[in-house]
Amino acid sequence: MVRIGSTSLPDFPLLLAPMEDVSDPPFRAVCKDNGADLMYTEFISSEGLIRDAIKSRKKLDIFDYERPIGIQIFGGDEESLALAAKIVEVTQPDLLDINFGCPVKKVALKGAGAGVLRDLDLMVRLTDAVVKSTSLPVTVKTRLGWDDSTKNIEEVAERLQDVGIQALAIHGRTRMQLYKGEADWTLIGKVKNNPRIKIPIFGNGDIDSPEKALAYKNRYGVDGIMIGRAAIGYPWIFREIKHFFETGQHLNPPSVEERVAVCRKHLRRSIEWKNPVVGINEMRRHYANYLKGLPNIKEFRNQLVTLKTEEEINAVLDQVAKTYAGYQFEKTSIELINYHQHCPIN
Repeated sequence: MVRIGSTSLPDFPLLLAPMEDVSDPPFRAVCKDNGADLMYTEFISSEGLIRDAIKSRKKLDIFDYERPIGIQIFGGDEESLALAAKIVEVTQPDLLDINFGCPVKKVALKGAGAGVLRDLDLMVRLTDAVVKSTSLPVTVKTRLGWDDSTKNIEEVAERLQDVGIQALAIHGRTRMQLYKGEADWTLIGKVKNNPRIKIPIFGNGDIDSPEKALAYKNRYGVDGIMIGRAAIGYPWIFREIKHFFETGQHLNPPSVEERVAVCRKHLRRSIEWKNPVVGINEMRRHYANYLKGLPNIKEFRNQLVTLKTEEEINAVLDQVAKTYAGYQFEKTSIELINYHQHCPIN
């Protein structure tokens, strides 16, 4: 069992990464259904929360069926982060996470997200301010360092543990890499195997198959894995990894009928949480991923991204299910989406 504060997770939990414009409640719902053990909200600007910005406040929405769930905040000012933590505490998540990992310019070059990796003393002060301002367990998600010459994650882990964080998730790239190249888990393993480190260490980056998940679990000894891009349009990744761990066998890929059913649920929750217009518009980014692998799907996909009512969309999904009934998918090959475009500032 893995513990974060009073929250108990199963042995080797699978975490859904916080992804801006992706990890909203509708998406989290379908990931939870398929085995995600711990999930996080999209990252929320501390300044936005203090200003009472509508978009930032909306991201605080969490639901009991999602638990355990963490709310993630970011910022570069101690006072603002501490105040944001107090605002978050009122919503009663299971934990509070600080984002020191987002690499995009609008965040990192303003001294937040991965930008804090250039100033470890500031990172420690920011974390300390949050820990002291809340009774929630505080965790951190970060990267190996700013660039190849400053891969300081081993020092970061020790110093953040010393000021009271209760878990650390590490993405195996530097800020300068964005999402390019292959994630390097070597330093993640070193952090986990440092005898000074007592908190759970979760690895993140490029986990796109059950085989890789098991290999990295065994090779690096981490306490769990955080999955991001591989879950976009494919929430079944969680159950497939768990099944492979338990049996050494692959589950069959989800059928067309199951893909359509999950797509419908995602759409319904998107409409309920946002409103019909926004919910339908924002769902359009997901159809291509849900239907990936189906031959000659382009015409259906083009309809799905132009229709404006749930009834019309469901009618097209009915046609998809009927047209491809019984279609046999090959063993899943998950494409890791170039995600950094989805990580704008709030």
